Amino acid sequence: MSNNSVRVQEDQKARTNKRYTFLLVINYLFLFVGSLSSSLLSKFYFNHQGSSRWVSTWVQSAGFPLLLFPIYLPFYVFKCTDRRPFSHFTPRILILSILVGLMLGLNNLLFSWGNSYLPVSTSSLLLSTQLVFNLILSVIIVKQKITFQNLNCVVLLTLSSVLLALGSSHDKPQGLTRAKYFVGFFSTIGAGLLFALYLPVMEKIYKWIYCYEMVMEMQLVMEIAATALATAGMASDGGFSEMKRESLVKFDKGPGIYWVTVFSNVVTWQLCFMGTAGMVFLTSSLTGGICMTALLAMNVLGGVLVYGDEFGGVKVVSTVICGWGFCSYVYGMYLKMREEKEMESKTHGMEMDHNVVLASNV
Repeated sequence: MSNNSVRVQEDQKARTNKRYTFLLVINYLFLFVGSLSSSLLSKFYFNHQGSSRWVSTWVQSAGFPLLLFPIYLPFYVFKCTDRRPFSHFTPRILILSILVGLMLGLNNLLFSWGNSYLPVSTSSLLLSTQLVFNLILSVIIVKQKITFQNLNCVVLLTLSSVLLALGSSHDKPQGLTRAKYFVGFFSTIGAGLLFALYLPVMEKIYKWIYCYEMVMEMQLVMEIAATALATAGMASDGGFSEMKRESLVKFDKGPGIYWVTVFSNVVTWQLCFMGTAGMVFLTSSLTGGICMTALLAMNVLGGVLVYGDEFGGVKVVSTVICGWGFCSYVYGMYLKMREEKEMESKTHGMEMDHNVVLASNV
């Protein structure tokens, strides 16, 4: 690599550090809005006689053109980076992005199957089971250190899922057979497991990435691969002509509301995945997973408020434990950052004293 390339990479790292807090807040807002809205919109689609799980899968990644804005605007409009889009985007990163994108497409399909059968509150809390697998896989793949704060959080959030599973046998929508309920139940678990693998794999790949723009470029390629998989599935199930027929015949709110639902879902899912990618790059796969799991409590409340999902004692306890676990993790992170800052200040002070002694000796 040339000296100019190294200098560009170092400059980009410096820029990313300077805007770290801003990017972190923006990505968490994207994750918050995208996670809550996409979950509710997906359920709205199935509640009103939408029936294509391939359509539900397709909308989760079809918003990839929106990623062109964070990729091209920083260089061509805001002039806040010296790096041209897709420069230093190697064939290795391209292949990895495609493979991970196909895995993401399969995850989206499993999520659609689960969401089509289960209430929003149940499917959201079930997805929190991915956290314990996320911790295990993070230890294996990215050598994540197990501390009291992250282990305590994982245990609490997993406990909330176990409580839900024990008390959700009566939570089936009317007309849903026991067999289909368990298909949805285990499809959601499968989606959680795949996502638990996706997060540390992405953290491992991001170690070769030196700026936020490259994260969005990788995300674009992954979403294109996931969309190609979903489009192939749709083609086998009637293609886009089936979407038109569904909007006119099946969807009980009419074609106008149908297309608004579909395109709103496209946008909100893209916000969710943008936020996820940014959180993993800026923090870690475990922190990203914990933040997503904490948002599931908001999805539960959203399902109760919007769709009238049952919110009995078990879900109340599960939601409280979920919030408790997240707050304890955030507080632990705060203490750790404060300790690191104090150590850094102390080390800097010792270096200054040492330099003064050296200067006096001279």
